Amino acid sequence: RTLARLGALIEGARVLGLPMAVTEQYPKGLGHTVPVIRERLGDDVPTLEKLRFSALDDRVRARFSGRRNVVVAGMETHVCVYLTVRDLVLEGRHPVVCIDAVLSRTAVDREAGLELARAAGATLSSVEAVLFDLLGVAGTPEFKRISAAVK
Repeated sequence: RTLARLGALIEGARVLGLPMAVTEQYPKGLGHTVPVIRERLGDDVPTLEKLRFSALDDRVRARFSGRRNVVVAGMETHVCVYLTVRDLVLEGRHPVVCIDAVLSRTAVDREAGLELARAAGATLSSVEAVLFDLLGVAGTPEFKRISAAVK
């Protein structure tokens, strides 16, 4: 289910022309982004290797230059997602965490990460809520594509 929601978020971002950044925490030891997500991202979204737990570095900042609101999703809610949220808030940005597009190895760690993210200043939402909020109106070709993606 989480992979399907991540796929819908990627498709929605593509439809809306939003910038995306993908990071991998120590891929040599932990592995790479799963193929189904990598394929959805396509070749125009680079995968950025990292060793810091937070995804926020100069490469990611460059992709989101001039944007205050940043949608966050991904693995290890209690570590990488939370620390990315914390760093975004410290920079004066507003992170929105899609709770149906994040996960941890255990449910307890996922819940702890969501609580930490909220306490740090993130808004917790869902992929569908975020995409329709960004879209703002029905009856457009973009609405049809996003509606299909979230079903």
